[in-house]
Amino acid sequence: MPESILDRIMVTKQAELEAFKMPERKTFFTHHSLSKALKTPNHQVGLIAEVKKASPSKGTFMFKRTPGEAASLYQEAGADAISVLTDMTYFHGSLSDLAGIRKTVTLPILRKDFIIDERQIEAADRVGADAILLIAAALDPERLYELYQAAEVRGMEALVEVHSVREADRILDLFLPRVMGANNRDLRTFATDLSVTAEIRRVVPKEVVFVGESGIHTSSDVAFAKDHGADALLVGEALVCADSIPDRVRTLFGAKVSRHASEA
Repeated sequence: MPESILDRIMVTKQAELEAFKMPERKTFFTHHSLSKALKTPNHQVGLIAEVKKASPSKGTFMFKRTPGEAASLYQEAGADAISVLTDMTYFHGSLSDLAGIRKTVTLPILRKDFIIDERQIEAADRVGADAILLIAAALDPERLYELYQAAEVRGMEALVEVHSVREADRILDLFLPRVMGANNRDLRTFATDLSVTAEIRRVVPKEVVFVGESGIHTSSDVAFAKDHGADALLVGEALVCADSIPDRVRTLFGAKVSRHASEA
């Protein structure tokens, strides 16, 4: 069977860990809860707005802003959380990007990477991440749960990502995550299919904050995901490449609603 993109990424990640150096802790951060932020969204569904510079399937994006500038615009446009790609080899990101964004926003920050080792979690904590991504396709359920607990011990949360009902069932048989995501992009082929969100939502308990990830480009995509039970959406390319981030957010999600107004 041909080697998949995910297989290549995992080989690279293991090699990176052999040369791993822990970043210096310059401050202790108060963690922001990703799950709470997504339960009280600024729009019709929660928005995790993503900062990424490239992808294996699309190459390098025409990134018009620094990561910090993009994150600030996301916050101003009513995003509920920020996702930061920190993988260098395939997504051109870094922990330095995340550290810089931590200085510019007060929203929860998700470190989006291929986390397979506790040291990556400590590194995320040291630079100001509030949550990490744990990918079921890259980890067996028991190991994923160990890393989930390692994050919780540090006061962080984890977005547990699955791509099939089978993966979801294997996780849910072991534990109940606070936040679970359905990645509409197959990490082995990088093809996207929004029906993945609808299929997986049916097996995920209602008390779990459920995130639809990838392939969100239009207001119709947002409506489809919401109608099929998504509590929040993770949106990257559609925002990263936008001429105006506030306009793009309004086009996708409708007018911004302040937390104060939504609680009135």
